[in-house]
Amino acid sequence: MRFHTRKWVKPQDLNPNGTLFGGRLLEWIDEEAALYAIIQLENARTVTKFISEINFKSSAKKGDIIEIGIEVINFGKTSLSFKCEVRNKMTHETIITIDRITMVSLGEDGKPIAHGKTQVEFVKDRLDADD
Repeated sequence: MRFHTRKWVKPQDLNPNGTLFGGRLLEWIDEEAALYAIIQLENARTVTKFISEINFKSSAKKGDIIEIGIEVINFGKTSLSFKCEVRNKMTHETIITIDRITMVSLGEDGKPIAHGKTQVEFVKDRLDADD
């Protein structure tokens, strides 16, 4: 699993229990998933279709640095699916796991459109191909 994004847990991210609010964490995960899928599918009109069961394993507190990891598990005709893990950057303790997040590529009409991708591509490789 590749960990792409780090977040610093700040006071405004906390719930009344003094730990990271689950809704804030899910917001960060959804944003990371969208950015990852948009870059992979090269389509800014990529949206969240499905998020499987979410398993909260531990919590994070103010001052913790967390990192969000994504691993592609399937390229569909119009979609991209991956699993996700969020962990504490310093201790590597898992905070949350999600078995499947599915993002769908949309056309201008708002309907699913085939993206033609079959494997993970890195932007640096796309840039090197243009040379």
